[in-house]
Amino acid sequence: MTWANFYLACFALGFIFSVLSFLLGGFRWHLPHALGGGHVHAGPHVHVSHAGGKVGSGRVEAPLLNPVSLAAFLAWFGGVGYLLSRFSSLWFVVGLGIALLSGVSGAGIIYLFLSRVLMSEEEYLDPEDYDMVGVLGRISMPIRETGTGELIYSQAGTRRTCGARAENGGAIAKGTEVVVTRYEKGIAYVRLWTEMAGEETK
Repeated sequence: MTWANFYLACFALGFIFSVLSFLLGGFRWHLPHALGGGHVHAGPHVHVSHAGGKVGSGRVEAPLLNPVSLAAFLAWFGGVGYLLSRFSSLWFVVGLGIALLSGVSGAGIIYLFLSRVLMSEEEYLDPEDYDMVGVLGRISMPIRETGTGELIYSQAGTRRTCGARAENGGAIAKGTEVVVTRYEKGIAYVRLWTEMAGEETK
């Protein structure tokens, strides 16, 4: 097999694989961890952060080494290499280096375009990012005994509000920091942050 045929085969394989990857959603496939794939795993245990929100949920990110990037590398590497081998008099080692550099550059451009432009952050938000249990917030309207007040909190970068009741049915003053222990029918049942923090330090 000549170098021209080798480059042409790489280009054809990369082009076909690129088309199939886009059609089948291949950019979301995960390769084995040994190849740099995988995803961020969010553990089931929720830790409360004093700064607000929850610690323990992960945002899924596309691995650098993924099918679309590999396909783009093959296509650019093969295409540039084929053109150089057929229409230039460069020494094959120099042509191979240029083809490799072109393949890496092409794969990088495609990866950045897909990850920064086509893949919005919201598309890969973990459902746990919207789980109310463990959310730290502040009472914006006081909760009377066995009554309902209002909770203000931050979630997914947005400030939100919802109805709130004390988990023990007691009263909670305005401005008190609380933690959501359960969420039912649009109502957050909360406990004092100081109580939760005290239990975690024991």
